[in-house]
Amino acid sequence: MRKEYTILTPQMSPIHFDILGPALASCGYNIEVLPSDSSCVDYGLKYVNNDACYPSLIVVGQFMQALMSGKYDLNKTALIITQTGGGCRATNYIGFIRRALENAGMGQIPVISMSAGIEKNPGLNINLQMAHRALQALIYGDVFMRVLYKTRPYEKIKGSANALHQKWLAIAKKQVTTGSKKEFKNNIKQIIKEFDELELLDIKKPRVGIVGEILVKFLPLANNYLVELLEAEGAEAVCPDLVDFFMYSLYNANFQAEYLGKKKSGAMINNLVIKYIEYYRKTASEALAASRRFEPPVHVSKLAEYASPVVSCGNQTGEGWFLTGEMVELIHSGVPNIVCAQPFGCLPNHVVGKGVIKELRSKFPESNIVAVDYDPGATEVNQLNRIKLMLSTAVKNLK
Repeated sequence: MRKEYTILTPQMSPIHFDILGPALASCGYNIEVLPSDSSCVDYGLKYVNNDACYPSLIVVGQFMQALMSGKYDLNKTALIITQTGGGCRATNYIGFIRRALENAGMGQIPVISMSAGIEKNPGLNINLQMAHRALQALIYGDVFMRVLYKTRPYEKIKGSANALHQKWLAIAKKQVTTGSKKEFKNNIKQIIKEFDELELLDIKKPRVGIVGEILVKFLPLANNYLVELLEAEGAEAVCPDLVDFFMYSLYNANFQAEYLGKKKSGAMINNLVIKYIEYYRKTASEALAASRRFEPPVHVSKLAEYASPVVSCGNQTGEGWFLTGEMVELIHSGVPNIVCAQPFGCLPNHVVGKGVIKELRSKFPESNIVAVDYDPGATEVNQLNRIKLMLSTAVKNLK
């Protein structure tokens, strides 16, 4: 099956998945990252119940749109998606997808769970080689987000930041297929150096952080191209790293071991994995810290420390305490303006997102946070008005 099957994976964050696709494909699988356009939502609405969250509609919609396009041999196509074991969509999507396939008469199509033992998939071998290359791809994406979003709003020559990104994107896509650590480290240093030297205008713009549910936060289609909107309105977008979400998922084992009776050995293993990821992105962290323009990521334990006075670290469904921790970290790093992007009706993220805004305003009077709901029925005009109101306050505070 590895030789004959095409494995489709949904798009979640183009800046990361443009590199992740080639990284996984280089491990002997014919993996294809699906494109995302607004019509996939219609497929999602057709094949998922209307009580499901917006991200689930988009993901299932991407799969069903692709399978019905006539592009693929339905008897030699498989679908793959990550599964975390939590109480939210990252676990339940498998059920949604299989139900959609059955209803469409495509029950023969395998759905592969990319997880740490929740389901067994004998044809998928998640080994160290795959983990190395996937981690390199995600770190590249996080670095690109930091350097591109920080420079593009201020570029002296229009298009120079995007051009530099495209140059290094091509190099990164090639490098991850080899997994060379030496090349990876050299590339990361050079990317940060070249963006640090890019000619910029000496002007000030309000900095706006983006937090929220993971897919709505990172997928432009899901958040109505929020980064582009903020830049068009004269602001600088600041988006925390994708790798940090995986760190949060691992770090949760500490609370579970201390309060919920889970094995301490599980927490120890997870902490070792966190140390390994931090070791892997050490080159990026040090280069960002040594630069003139950029800031390094914060350790996940610090994010937990930031969140703890506001919400318990037992909040582990969806983005849980991590969402609150990201907002506090943004405020501490000089980004008091924040858009909290969340799927309408997503209970976990409304509790730890919209639900903590009042407390954050009390603790940090300079904070300027707006919660914006995204779903198929949400009007862009309403979203835009809320964001513009937040930006008008941000501009006043900047002066």
